[in-house]
Amino acid sequence: MDSVPAGTGPDTAAAQVRRIAREPFTAAAWRRVGYALLALPVGVACVPLALLGAPTGRWQRALVRRFLGAALPPATRAGGLLHALAATPLNLLTAFVTVYGWSLVPMNLGWPLRAGSDYSDAWGGPTFAGAWAFHAVVGGVGFLLLMPWLGRGLAALQTRLARALLS
Repeated sequence: MDSVPAGTGPDTAAAQVRRIAREPFTAAAWRRVGYALLALPVGVACVPLALLGAPTGRWQRALVRRFLGAALPPATRAGGLLHALAATPLNLLTAFVTVYGWSLVPMNLGWPLRAGSDYSDAWGGPTFAGAWAFHAVVGGVGFLLLMPWLGRGLAALQTRLARALLS
């Protein structure tokens, strides 16, 4: 009788496919989207507030803890200003990728609503059904499955930066 090594086989592959398919519908994925949308305006607002003596490090740690689930130890007062300044480029990139990537999902699923009368040159054309199917599968479902994983990677970078500067 042949034995299958642990961690291989159809059960593992099926579990991985289920995990990928479920990720867009998890609360953690949407908390990361919330952090991506809030981190930039909060970080920009924290720069002048930190100069005025506000506890911006505490606010930023609370944001990381609430949305990314990372526990950070108390920081110095200068940590909030330093993090707000250093994280701005990453927060800008994360906000752009999040907004653009997630907007592609409904835009491509609803492709017929934005398609003109001539769809013969559209990807998946020359038929209307082919163009809609291509946009829905590649642009809609494809980005629906891809965006949570991009968000996970960007959130890991943001958590690492927060640990380095807010601890």
